[in-house]
Amino acid sequence: MDDQAVRATLQRHWDASDASDFEREHDIYREDAVLDYPQSGERIRGRRNIQQSRTVQPNKKRFTIRRMIGSGDLWITEYILTYDDKPSYVVSIMEFRDGQVAHETQYFADRFEPAPSRAHLVERG
Repeated sequence: MDDQAVRATLQRHWDASDASDFEREHDIYREDAVLDYPQSGERIRGRRNIQQSRTVQPNKKRFTIRRMIGSGDLWITEYILTYDDKPSYVVSIMEFRDGQVAHETQYFADRFEPAPSRAHLVERG
């Protein structure tokens, strides 16, 4: 799969995620895919288990993609995941094998205010 095709596949995945289309959202994963959440120490094995873990979440979710970068079998998406109107900043690292995601790692971070000592040095985004 060339880079343009992977980028289109990723866009379909994130669009389906934003629409809560749980079937289409998980088409991107291999049957034996692994999803890691390092901050909570969780590992979920298998496409159906990954899908089920997301369908049972009671929160209303929205996805805003900031950028997707990568090539070949390694792609990174930086996005804002809003749970019940509270934004969380996320980095998703996806490793592809045979055109589908074999391994994904997601890192989450909450927004914070700049330290007063550097406030005069930063641009607010």
